[in-house]
Amino acid sequence: MSETIQRWRELTALPSRVDPTELDRLWQSLETVRSEEILGEWKGGAFRTGHPLCRALDRSRWYGKTFVSVFDAKPLICRAEDGTLFSDTELGGGEASLWNIEFRGEVTATMVYDGRPVFDHFKRLGDTTLMGIMNGRPELVLANGEHFYFFLERV
Repeated sequence: MSETIQRWRELTALPSRVDPTELDRLWQSLETVRSEEILGEWKGGAFRTGHPLCRALDRSRWYGKTFVSVFDAKPLICRAEDGTLFSDTELGGGEASLWNIEFRGEVTATMVYDGRPVFDHFKRLGDTTLMGIMNGRPELVLANGEHFYFFLERV
């Protein structure tokens, strides 16, 4: 796993063009996680693949996600002008819930958005780090055939 951790660090630090194929390989090497295991507050970041959501989340001042319970997930915790954190339900089309759903042949924790046909699938690098892949209606989540890849670190 130490090789995976080293590669993870390198990819999260890249300021531009991370190859989605490499992120898919990384995803395959990670362990699945159950929804109830990821409850809590998470600080987020995007892998810089060139996906338009990278810029959109930067503009919204996306901070991360909060999973209060499996039925109360806040997908878009953003930072207000005054520095406070809030759940941007307008941008996210509501909030979300957590489910254990099959993705790419494995059942793993998945956040299901309330107001959009969008799913965030999660796998774990360790107890404090998750990798996410946004999935759903192609017109909402795919850019040039590529998913949006992100990471979360437990606060």
